[in-house]
Amino acid sequence: MKTLEVKVGNVIIGGDHPIVVQTMCNTHTSDVEASAAQCRRLAAAGAQLIRLTVPSLAQVEALKEIKSILRSEGIDTPLVADVHFSSEIAIAAAEVVEKVRINPGNFHKDHEKACEQFSKLVSVCKEHGTAIRIGLNHGSLGDRITNLYGNTPLAMKEAVMEWLKMCVENDFYNVVASLKASNTFVMVEAYRLLANEMQDFGVVFPLHLGVTEAGNGDGGRIKSAVGISALLSEGIGDTIRVSLTEDPANEIPVAQYLADRYDHRIHSSMVSLTLEGKKAVATYDAPSRERLLLDFSCDFGKRLLDKELDEVELIGCEDADYLVDELMQAARRRFYRPEYIACPRCGRTMYNLEGTFEEVKRRTAHLKGMVIAVMGCIVNGPGEMADADWGYVGEGNGKVSIYKGKSPVLRHVPETEAIDRLLELIEKAED
Repeated sequence: MKTLEVKVGNVIIGGDHPIVVQTMCNTHTSDVEASAAQCRRLAAAGAQLIRLTVPSLAQVEALKEIKSILRSEGIDTPLVADVHFSSEIAIAAAEVVEKVRINPGNFHKDHEKACEQFSKLVSVCKEHGTAIRIGLNHGSLGDRITNLYGNTPLAMKEAVMEWLKMCVENDFYNVVASLKASNTFVMVEAYRLLANEMQDFGVVFPLHLGVTEAGNGDGGRIKSAVGISALLSEGIGDTIRVSLTEDPANEIPVAQYLADRYDHRIHSSMVSLTLEGKKAVATYDAPSRERLLLDFSCDFGKRLLDKELDEVELIGCEDADYLVDELMQAARRRFYRPEYIACPRCGRTMYNLEGTFEEVKRRTAHLKGMVIAVMGCIVNGPGEMADADWGYVGEGNGKVSIYKGKSPVLRHVPETEAIDRLLELIEKAED
């Protein structure tokens, strides 16, 4: 699907250009030296765009310093400001960075005011040559949209189209859109709906793909590959981010492989395939374990999501059954363990999210089919874990909120006690 070309600094997204790989810093943006150092490392690892969180106007000033340091060193990788809940911050950041990400669900609590502020943002972006990402997440759909369409892929599509139409009305086309979800089925369906809608509308903006809050390890990689590859294989997607609850440098080779595969430079390492009705039996000769699980996910994820297949068997691999289980769960076809939602951590996170997530996984591994979220902060946490049965959300200042469904049941729990309290609540509810 050929799209408009969007210029982000020295990078062009869309059109006939290769898929762009991006990532996000997990440093505190106010820590200028640490953020500049991480940007330096991510650029060296191959990141073509680097996003930083901007929770206040003070971070806008920090962004100026970070950008100045990087440019003085000859590092010209475009920077993206990630902004939530403040249209004023987005407008200020647009004067500094090459791209601003806003979320329609929380750009401004009043819709009429949001439209007014968005026009101001567009004016600043036109003046400074700044791109915009209309970055919707499944869990942050506003009440106005969900009252009309429910909490559905259709609602996600409608919400983004509303803002893309505002861009067209303002004669502004330097725009990328995204509709991320932690549920791969929801994510894929939403992007498909948007791609078709843009075609019918007659203006096709580039799309930023990602499975949000995918987690870590094998599961995070498989889940990301399933969702992203399903769309790239259909010609949908122009830039990607693999969101892992790990060092952000680990995201880049995974994303780069997916980009290269669907830019038709790399073929699967699968060496044999037998189809028995709706069951596939495959063998691989992969150069690495990571390559194996990515190829396996790309080869069969879409077919499982679309129910072209019901079963997959992997031959000649020591942990074949485990990888099949992970793939089936990522494709939403069979659940053998809890479903985890975990954010990749950003500058808003004030606790050891990676260590906490591993401990939660260890202590809840027996809760098959339960959905458990571990989220960095209250900015995205409550919304993005909307589908979770239970949630652990960092408050800052060494405190945690524990959620049951969409409602907080305990607030201000000390971090040292929070996992124990979470498990106590789960066990009590299970009795």
